[in-house]
Amino acid sequence: MKLQLESDRLDDYLGEIPPIVEFSTPKVKETIAAIEAQTDSPRERAKLAFEFARDEISHSFDTNSDVVTVDAEDAIKRKEGICFAKSHVLAALLRGMHIPAGFCYQRVLRKGTVESGYALHGLNALYLEDVGWFRVDPRGNKPGVDSQFSPDEEKLAYPIREELGEYDYPHVLTEPLLSVIRAMRDTKDCHTLFYDRPESM
Repeated sequence: MKLQLESDRLDDYLGEIPPIVEFSTPKVKETIAAIEAQTDSPRERAKLAFEFARDEISHSFDTNSDVVTVDAEDAIKRKEGICFAKSHVLAALLRGMHIPAGFCYQRVLRKGTVESGYALHGLNALYLEDVGWFRVDPRGNKPGVDSQFSPDEEKLAYPIREELGEYDYPHVLTEPLLSVIRAMRDTKDCHTLFYDRPESM
């Protein structure tokens, strides 16, 4: 897929978006420092940030949690969040290490059947000088889901089945969708959010 950038300016993918994506908060700064202490390579730092968001932040739907986290700092503090929150974590870590990162979305079946309806799924795109822009999905792996940091060939969480009405949006946004943030903030718990997520961009 040819990605469509919202902005041609890399700087637009490097800034903080208070309070959702901040890299000056304690837990985000602590995580960035731990990553930077391991390697000087931007690619390796990006990979470590991706693996942290994918593996260290539990997916709230997978754990049947009530908790809804929105901001990167809160998701790291609580060690949980749904796909959108995990994408906020990854963006905060990458931007805090001066690696451009944006927000991407897919329209997927909520429970794998057309009858179950559709919901947006959030992931990220990032930029490395030797690669360009590519997408990664920090959703979190489980049986049937194997998302990897793969600059050369996308290895995302969900294969998109257009014949079932699913859709892969090519946009790389500088900020998360407002409709997504509103749904996360307005919901009473994560079980409700499973059904109250926006269905499309």
